[in-house]
Amino acid sequence: MTIPPFETTFAVPLTCESCIKDVSTSLYKLDGINKVTASLKDQLVSVEGVAAPSAIVQAIQDTGRDAILRGSGKSNSAAVCILESHAPHLETKVRGLIRMVQVASNLTIVDLTIRGVSPGTYYATVRETGDISRGPESTGGVWDAIQAKKEGRPSRGIWGTVEVGKGGIGTVFLDKPIQIWEMIGRSIVVSKQQDGQFNKNDEDTLVGVIARSAGVWDNDKTVCSCSGQTVWQERKELVDKGML
Repeated sequence: MTIPPFETTFAVPLTCESCIKDVSTSLYKLDGINKVTASLKDQLVSVEGVAAPSAIVQAIQDTGRDAILRGSGKSNSAAVCILESHAPHLETKVRGLIRMVQVASNLTIVDLTIRGVSPGTYYATVRETGDISRGPESTGGVWDAIQAKKEGRPSRGIWGTVEVGKGGIGTVFLDKPIQIWEMIGRSIVVSKQQDGQFNKNDEDTLVGVIARSAGVWDNDKTVCSCSGQTVWQERKELVDKGML
């Protein structure tokens, strides 16, 4: 299926036109980049195309600058899921991040990254409920599995696999025939098993709840109203906690 272009915006420290040139040059080296625009005043970079947001962030970081995803797609068309391990012995629980953007009436792209887990093949599934109080054990069955079986088609809740190498990092870019609103409030399990009896104490089994994320022009704050922190201070805290 052909993925239509979508827009993403990133907060990037920009001090001059040379900064913009460096970032743009790095981004245009990626496959699937149609247009890059930047604003020195707003410290924002807007990217149009079909490249994965995680690849865009990496390309910006390759220039020696950091980047924070500020929004994707149109209003009410983006979602995010922070993946955590429920293993009690781990100090840092966050192990992954999934970004989702609906780019057509029945097409959502999925940008999944996990790190800090053991090598192997991991299965990503959307679950019936958003209850992660007991880790993967309380998330319910695979979403859409029963209906899919009745209709003789693949379940939309089975997203596929991501391969993790020796470095403990795995990424995958998928497209699925689903809409964002169908998934909000559900949970995602990423594990070495696709279904069955999960072990919440397994540090390689990750869970998270799907939440609405800002569209491209929905999130223009530069300071958190509740903490008084800038987005860069918030970014540092999240990175220190294991956030990607």
